[in-house]
Amino acid sequence: MKVLVVIPLNEKEKEKLQSKMPEAEYIFISTKEITDEIVKSADIIIGNVPPQYIKGSRKLKWLQLNSAGTDGYCEAGVIPKGAYLTNATGAYGLAISEHMLGMLLEIKKKLNLYYMNQMKHTWKDEGNVTSIEGSTTLIVGLGNIGGDFARKMKALGSYTIGIKRTKGQKPEYIDELYTMEALDDVLPKANVVALCLPGTKDTYHLFNKDKFNLMRKDAIILNVGRGRSICTEDLCDALEGGIISGAGLDVTEPEPLPDEHRLWDAPGVVITPHISGFFHLPETLRRIVNISIENLEHFKKQEPLKNIVDFNTGYRISGK
Repeated sequence: MKVLVVIPLNEKEKEKLQSKMPEAEYIFISTKEITDEIVKSADIIIGNVPPQYIKGSRKLKWLQLNSAGTDGYCEAGVIPKGAYLTNATGAYGLAISEHMLGMLLEIKKKLNLYYMNQMKHTWKDEGNVTSIEGSTTLIVGLGNIGGDFARKMKALGSYTIGIKRTKGQKPEYIDELYTMEALDDVLPKANVVALCLPGTKDTYHLFNKDKFNLMRKDAIILNVGRGRSICTEDLCDALEGGIISGAGLDVTEPEPLPDEHRLWDAPGVVITPHISGFFHLPETLRRIVNISIENLEHFKKQEPLKNIVDFNTGYRISGK
């Protein structure tokens, strides 16, 4: 059994991982060292490798992603029949929800404008601001990331509305819970709209001019899922036309965003280059490593794996 590991582990973590299946051969390499040959030689892969390298593999039995998103891995013929695909759901909620909160406060308190004034050495009052307390927050995609953000917003005094793909029990930090069919009905209520969605055919350009026209003029949209959940040109029109007041984006369509794109200069927009997750917060990597170690132990004992992905939807199977 050959285990390929492409996430950065320290020596203690390597020892702990190897202890779960000591008879296996382990290959620890960086993502820059990945080759088609190495990938196709592995029975187990821990970490994201290019999907095209996996396609055609005859050995792969299980791929543990270091991402929550599964883009490219659920396409037909990528993962061999009978092999498992698991993701890193549960690892990113802390880092990304705090990033969302930071972007939101930057826009609400006009800190982006004051920073630009600072760079120009300009002492200028930018006028009225808005508050999280007393606002209404709509979270579209109530998984680990969306749930963590909702909990933080609730603690800060916002009324929270959640949208889930399937019906389920309402968490205590959510005031109202709906499925996607109710999106158009609840959009006009929200001061803050947070998108925490994976990239699937169902979420492609979910937010376009029709959705923006339903939103409040003082609404701020946040997107930390996938850039293609929003039609970028329609978003620019909405910001430039005063249809909505702001956008905090860690993901865009396209990525990287071309330096001449109009979105850079749209009013009320804050953009970060898809960095809210990854390993920038050390705790995120620690959580990913723990999920991987736990799952390797389950695999060895032939027990159910954690975070098994449904190939049809790209989502983690509920309860797994």
